[in-house]
Amino acid sequence: MDIIRPLQIGNVTLENNLILAPMAGVSDLPFRLLCREQGAGLVCMEMVSAKAILYGNRNTEELLTIDPGEHPVSLQLFGSDPDIISEMAKQIEERPFDILDINMGCPVPKIVGNGDGSALMKNPVLAGKIIEKTVRAIDKPVTVKIRKGFDDAHVNAVEMAHIAEESGAAAVAVHGRTREQFYSGKADWEIICAVKEAVSIPVIGNGDINTAQDVAAMAEQTGCDGFMIARGAEGNPWIFAQILHYFKTGEMLPKPTFAEVTDMLLRHARMQLAFKGDYTGIREIRKHAAWYTAGYRNSSKLRGRINEVETYEQLEALFREVQSYNEEI
Repeated sequence: MDIIRPLQIGNVTLENNLILAPMAGVSDLPFRLLCREQGAGLVCMEMVSAKAILYGNRNTEELLTIDPGEHPVSLQLFGSDPDIISEMAKQIEERPFDILDINMGCPVPKIVGNGDGSALMKNPVLAGKIIEKTVRAIDKPVTVKIRKGFDDAHVNAVEMAHIAEESGAAAVAVHGRTREQFYSGKADWEIICAVKEAVSIPVIGNGDINTAQDVAAMAEQTGCDGFMIARGAEGNPWIFAQILHYFKTGEMLPKPTFAEVTDMLLRHARMQLAFKGDYTGIREIRKHAAWYTAGYRNSSKLRGRINEVETYEQLEALFREVQSYNEEI
């Protein structure tokens, strides 16, 4: 069976099974558009607090903004009150997202301390209520993102996936790390395999996918239906095109030249500033600039200068200067 293939999630058909993970502070609208252009079959939005929607939080509107060019797109809610999550899902259902995802994997202490995110891995009964109530509230497919477990003493991804399926979820994404691991150590793909064997809904593997070879290895080891790419896409929206090209032709695309990196970064910066305004946009693009340039000549020296950039013009001047000595030799 082909590793890269269309994927059906509820009534939504993805043209391929490569998915940009939902990442707070990363998978905003400009970045999603770039990844979609590079061939991502689905892009996932940054997680949105159900309570923030309930209370009309001003910052939430930006997080909920969707561009016609990024479909199909998954909107992710987090929270731990079944009534609030299901009601807010119903309230926003007319917005143009294609899939609703429920976050049960975020490891951030503030989120977990409120009983949200991966704290729900410790409360499977509540997790089931949230999923079931939300599935009943809306017509769009509901998916769930979980982790291996809360910690090594409580590895329960298989149980959680069963509950998700029984509660009506259309698919489940499994990050092969526990909450206690955060993003450290190696992702355990065996747990993804165990989940795949346990449920009949699509299982999307997440953790340590940085290359086409990683996709092939995860497919062989787990049999999962889709591949969710997170940090592998940071500074590298090309990863989707690279993977698609490899499975189509068997050849690896060369690493982008520094000129290509510069063009992509500056375009990303223009989109970021147009979407978020000059002040916020330039500050947020700095971390992306550091990711884009990792592994190129003098990148560590360059990072220090990136953090001093205050305007788009300064960013462009810096990169044009650096490009002149970073061209392939």
